[in-house]
Amino acid sequence: MSVKIIYFVHGTTTDNEEHKSTGQNPGVLSNLGIAQSKELRNKINLDEIDLVICSDLRRAIDSANLTFENSKEIIQDARIRECNYGDLNGKDSALVIDEEHIDIPFPNGESMKDVEKRLRDFCKYLLDNYDGKTIALVAHKAPQLALEVITKNITWEEAIKNDWRKTKSWRPGWEYII
Repeated sequence: MSVKIIYFVHGTTTDNEEHKSTGQNPGVLSNLGIAQSKELRNKINLDEIDLVICSDLRRAIDSANLTFENSKEIIQDARIRECNYGDLNGKDSALVIDEEHIDIPFPNGESMKDVEKRLRDFCKYLLDNYDGKTIALVAHKAPQLALEVITKNITWEEAIKNDWRKTKSWRPGWEYII
């Protein structure tokens, strides 16, 4: 049993441009984010994708619709939402320090390991329902880091340290096998 995941992060949001961490707020794509989502369609092989699953947060829904419009079925799943930063949802990104919240939840929010638990449940769902398929996921930072932990058997510290966002090494999709 296996499922291939091609992971796409949502387009740039107005919060991203203002150096805020949206967390579980809906978020709004900026003009750049809209353009990125539309352009992504031309950088990927739509034929290899069987289904698109996006987070149920507005910025991921909008990104998925712009990228996969009229080409693939798109379903939403709350398990691939961004980490709930609790009191820090929508606040300055400098206040949202993932390394300090691997085990300890953000105030009135979740920890990174809480996100990992959601993603492990989601991966089981994929294996039970989409064996042999290729699924595009459109989601957020913490769920992607959780997939790094789950599929590469690395620590949260390693996943956070090697996050492409820190090295500015974006690409049009990351592949994971579960």
